[in-house]
Amino acid sequence: MARPLTLLLVRHGQSEWNAAGLMQGQTGHVPLTALGHEQAATAARELAPLRPGALVSSDLRRAVETAEHCARATGLPFTTTPALREQGYGVLEGRPSRELWDVVDWTDPHWSAEGGESLAQLHARVAGLLADLLARPPADVVALVTHGDTIRAAQAVAAGLGPAEMPAVTPHNGTVTRLELTAVPA
Repeated sequence: MARPLTLLLVRHGQSEWNAAGLMQGQTGHVPLTALGHEQAATAARELAPLRPGALVSSDLRRAVETAEHCARATGLPFTTTPALREQGYGVLEGRPSRELWDVVDWTDPHWSAEGGESLAQLHARVAGLLADLLARPPADVVALVTHGDTIRAAQAVAAGLGPAEMPAVTPHNGTVTRLELTAVPA
C-alpha cells in the first residue's frame, strides 16, 4: 500500500463578505478583514511546525491573502489553482446569506443556482484535484489554502463519502484541518 498523503487544509481568514453576511462563492475580489489577517497569521503559525513541503492555494483573493501569511511562516512559495475555489453560487453571490435559506435546496446535492455549481459538481472537482495530488504528490505533506465547502468536500472524498454525505460542519475561518489521503474512490 502506498504511503498516505498528508493534507493540511487551511480555511481562509474572515473576508469582508463573511463579516457582512454575504454569499461569496467564487466571487474573486473580496479581501480579508483585519480580523481575517489575524486569523490567517494564526493559521500560518499553526501550519509552520507541521512542516508542509508544498503550498497550494485557491486563486480567489481571500485565499491568496491567507496563503501569503502561510508562505511567510513556512518559507514556501505557493501556487494557485481554480480547483481549490469555493462552491460557485452563480446569481446568488453577493446576496445576504440569511435571504438564501428559503432559496437554496440544501438537501439536494445536484441543485445549483443559475450560473452556479452543485455540491455534486464541487465534490467531483475536489475528487479530481485530490486524485491528481495522490498520483503526483509535490511533497509528503501538502498545505492547501481553500474554502469551507471545499474542505467539507475534501473530507467527504477522503472518507469515501459522496456529495450527499459531506460533513455538515464547516471549519471556522483561519483553521487548519488535517487529512490523511490513501486513495480517492472512483
